[in-house]
Amino acid sequence: MPRIALVTYDPGAEPHRDADLPVLVRALTAGGAEAEARHWDDPAADWAGYDLVVIRSTWDYSWRAAEFGAWVERVAAVTRLANPASVVRWNTDKRYLGQLAAAGVPTVPTRYIAPGEPAELPDGHEYVIKPTSGAGARFAARYTPAEHGTAVRQLARMHAEGFTAMVQPYVRGIDVSGERALQYFGGRLLHASRKGAVLAPGTPYDADKVAHPDLVRWQPTEAELAVAERALAAVPDAPELLYARVDLVDGEDGAPRLMELELVEPNLFLSLHPGSLERVTKSILTAAEAG
Repeated sequence: MPRIALVTYDPGAEPHRDADLPVLVRALTAGGAEAEARHWDDPAADWAGYDLVVIRSTWDYSWRAAEFGAWVERVAAVTRLANPASVVRWNTDKRYLGQLAAAGVPTVPTRYIAPGEPAELPDGHEYVIKPTSGAGARFAARYTPAEHGTAVRQLARMHAEGFTAMVQPYVRGIDVSGERALQYFGGRLLHASRKGAVLAPGTPYDADKVAHPDLVRWQPTEAELAVAERALAAVPDAPELLYARVDLVDGEDGAPRLMELELVEPNLFLSLHPGSLERVTKSILTAAEAG
């Protein structure tokens, strides 16, 4: 009976936001595993006692990136971690988009502004500022050139907290065709979803945002599948990934572009795709038994 930990965050007194987590624990238990959800920062957790530790919804890690990175290394040193520590380390810093673009993956154009660098912002089009370490649209905002002063203040706040900023043109295709999330599990496409625009004009960067508005099922096109597979193939050292989510938007030419490659703690959207639970369960059990 393999012992499996599904790793999440501690919600404190608030309701837990990962509705899929208890469903997955029950499915793994029914499949013959000893499975449980554990908070990644639980000091009482004996990570070495698990055959497989699966990062599922550590949705507070970007607030504590250094602490989370140290936890990843500790766990990987005593048991099997999915995804592998090298992948998590690479994917927690969104400067990976530049590496994927250099490898020929169609991506949303991105510039980076580190602390101490001048705030050179676009003056001819709408744009987005967000941190290279973040989740759930945290510290992300959409600006017009007329809002330059507000954007500079955001950069100053981010830099004061040690964040490197990424600046991207606002992809107007999001307002028309949304953002598509292609979910992979066990090396194969699991399902796909589409969501609406997250960043509304005028929303402050430090305001809470709905991370996945108007989520619906989606049938990916051949062009979207091709970009997704190209992005996954370009991950350094071609590791074996248990899970991945590829987020795509349409560029000005209507062709899909990579917005984000989520290899750390993607929401699986199992409540929208209940038929995928069996595949996810079998893939995790196979990974646990392979060790």
